[in-house]
Amino acid sequence: MARKQATASTLPQGEGGETQQRADSTLTTNHGMPVSDNQNSLKAGARGPTLLEDFVLREKIFHFDHERIPERIVHARGTGAHGYFECTEAIPELSRASLFQKKGAQFPVFVRFSTVAGSKGSKDTPRDVRGFAVKFYTDEGNWDLVGNNIPVFFIQDAIKFPDLIHAVKPEADRGFPQAASAHDTFWDFISLMPESMHMVMWAMSDRALPRSLRMMEGFGVHTFRLVNAKGEATFVKFHWRPRLGVQSTLWDEAVKISGADPDYHRRDLYDAIKEGNFPEWDLGIQVFDEAFADAQPYDVLDATKLIPEEDVPLRIIGRMALDRWPDNFFAETEQVAFLPTNIVPGIDFSNDPLLQGRLFSYLDTQKSRLGTTNFHQIPVNAPKCPMHNFQRDGMMQTVVPKGRANYEPNSLDEAGEDGGPRASDQGFVSVARFEEPATEKRRVRAESFADHFSQARMFFASQTEVEQGHIIAALVFELSKVQLPHVRDRVLAQLRNIGEDVANRVADGLGAELPPAIAPAKPVLDLPVSDALSILKKEPVLAGRCLGILVTDGADGKLVEMLQGAAKEVGASVKIIAPKVGGVVLKGGKHLAADEKIDGAPSVLFDAVALVISAEGAQLLMGEKAALDFVSDAFAHCKAIGHSTGAKALLDKAGVAADKAVIALPDGVDTLVEHLSSREWSREKAVKLPV
Repeated sequence: MARKQATASTLPQGEGGETQQRADSTLTTNHGMPVSDNQNSLKAGARGPTLLEDFVLREKIFHFDHERIPERIVHARGTGAHGYFECTEAIPELSRASLFQKKGAQFPVFVRFSTVAGSKGSKDTPRDVRGFAVKFYTDEGNWDLVGNNIPVFFIQDAIKFPDLIHAVKPEADRGFPQAASAHDTFWDFISLMPESMHMVMWAMSDRALPRSLRMMEGFGVHTFRLVNAKGEATFVKFHWRPRLGVQSTLWDEAVKISGADPDYHRRDLYDAIKEGNFPEWDLGIQVFDEAFADAQPYDVLDATKLIPEEDVPLRIIGRMALDRWPDNFFAETEQVAFLPTNIVPGIDFSNDPLLQGRLFSYLDTQKSRLGTTNFHQIPVNAPKCPMHNFQRDGMMQTVVPKGRANYEPNSLDEAGEDGGPRASDQGFVSVARFEEPATEKRRVRAESFADHFSQARMFFASQTEVEQGHIIAALVFELSKVQLPHVRDRVLAQLRNIGEDVANRVADGLGAELPPAIAPAKPVLDLPVSDALSILKKEPVLAGRCLGILVTDGADGKLVEMLQGAAKEVGASVKIIAPKVGGVVLKGGKHLAADEKIDGAPSVLFDAVALVISAEGAQLLMGEKAALDFVSDAFAHCKAIGHSTGAKALLDKAGVAADKAVIALPDGVDTLVEHLSSREWSREKAVKLPV
């Protein structure tokens, strides 16, 4: 182990704009061999596939894969559900995959959603990327589409993945913070990795604070290939579009939700499936050819880049519904093993160096986590089509093979014995995908990967003013937690390449001087705005939202029924909250049961609230801190508040000012329900929530 203090003040740029630090002490393998490049895996040409002989990558990934037992190193906190995929448009001209051959064909799926950074026991609602992994059980084997709710990633080459995760995990000497990126080591890494800045803009946006797993997009992230029966290949990117629309929480809400219900997302998915409100997503593809790829100002093999939908619109080819909760959380959700190498004939990989490393890593890490090479025999992982090969034995072997044919070629069938399976002309064949001739082995990144800021600038410019404000606030909050001034300065220097306005607003929020910009490896382009990148520019959906109705003794039962009926009509749910969980006695003497007690169901758990309370009830609630917070938080979080006449005193005490989303009932019942999926953003500047 090196004893000399490492200093790395210079950052030479590689051919792809990656940072190449040099220091007084030399980085070596575990066996002491000096390493010449810790940024790039060994490839067959600058844009060629990663080579198996890369023992530096192998050792680094191998060690990383075995660092935690037994929970997943990343994506440890997750929840899953069973369902099905249905092909809604056959695409045999693009892919020979059986699940895309016939409209109406259905196949079972298992989906696992997860956070990335936190441990298995962490909360559901941190600012984080969400995993979105789908296992299709097809008649040609399992296809695992292992992606995220953000279409790009932090790094371009898999050799940097251990460094990224080490940086974002709790700091090594102190073991905190948990499930948080707002600390020194993460931002130190980010400040030295300009390629990460596009993903940082997404991670600081509302995309990292989903309202529900049911209201979250999913992306395959990488560029893949579709291959038809003639062997013709096209590039493809995969997208999942939630039919409930995309919606997020505010940071202040997410923090309070984690205290009120750390299992908020898990419970929300469970409740929806239990109640028969099965969440659905459309599967969309972006298909493009080599000519389109070559004409773009970015490289389609670069996982830090996306293809704007304005350039290649989504083509919807299927839908997925989740309709069954696992029978046992551990046996299924915890033991499910996703592998990007699980593909079927008709789908193939590209030379994306991040994808190539993932293909190498997942099999190894599943063996480490599940303890046996036979993890594919666990029911949730087992294919639902016939499986035959000559692999035998191993720890926890549950299959009992018959006969002595455990090798091939053999001629045992000539003696009347079972000779076992053989390769098929219909099996998977890798399509030729060398994007350039492989002339030499090099640790190098393609020059076409060097533009690190243009799409980050495009993403910010594509947001509404409200969303831009949230990104700035998130950056200020995160960097305020960074204790190393030089790291904050370096992030600000990187942000200047995204936009002077961005950097100035963040610097102002920090009370910091703006440092000179770090020179980009390539000139930053002003790309066209893409409205598809904004959440608030999308049409909101009312279905799947939840209305919280606060009631007291003497409340108007007919008004409660009107609200319940209006919510049900648009596919929304209702929860009744009362001072006591036993419920209330309505005007006229009828008893109304409550779903929650007021201090156990804060307004952060609902999309809008209604105060159906008597004047006497309002006087009682004015002395309850939980009730005042219920109302004031709903107002501060820009939610619609419906109120009966008797609620006025409580509204005044909670500091609620009149606006178009403070709605008098019963006349405004329909208006209140229409506000379930939207917010009154004009309140933000006046309220000035902490971030």
